Amino acid sequence: MAETTAFEDLSTLKTGEAAAPLGEKKIDAQGRAYATGKRKNAVARVWIKPGVGKITVNAKEFDKYFARPVLQMLLRQPLRAANRLDQFDVVATVTGGGLSGQAGAVRHGISKALTYFEPELRPVLKKGGFLTRDSRVVERKKYGRVKARRSFQFSKR
Repeated sequence: MAETTAFEDLSTLKTGEAAAPLGEKKIDAQGRAYATGKRKNAVARVWIKPGVGKITVNAKEFDKYFARPVLQMLLRQPLRAANRLDQFDVVATVTGGGLSGQAGAVRHGISKALTYFEPELRPVLKKGGFLTRDSRVVERKKYGRVKARRSFQFSKR
């Protein structure tokens, strides 16, 4: 192989740029993709399969389980970003944490399950920030403090 010393020579070289592999489909025997989503102390187990867009959380309709419109919008975000709003049925079981954390966990699980079902959706969901696990958790209470950081009230007398 000939050695190149000038930058002009380097520009003529062809690089074998292959697109990064997106991964393979991970689908079970029932034709579903499974993923686990997490947020704060909430953990969601999510299954998606082709369907009509029905979302079920803990055996309830998601609009009954998450009554606030903001939380309902949160669940639909990854499906809307991927233009798959009415193409997949979602079944989720979620435990731990409060409603906000549970909604974030289900959203994270839906996003991961979509990438397992259709790996070509990964760049779109990654750009939207749906695949990143929000690692913020409540800070623990320290000894000698009222809460995690708040001290007892100081009194001179």
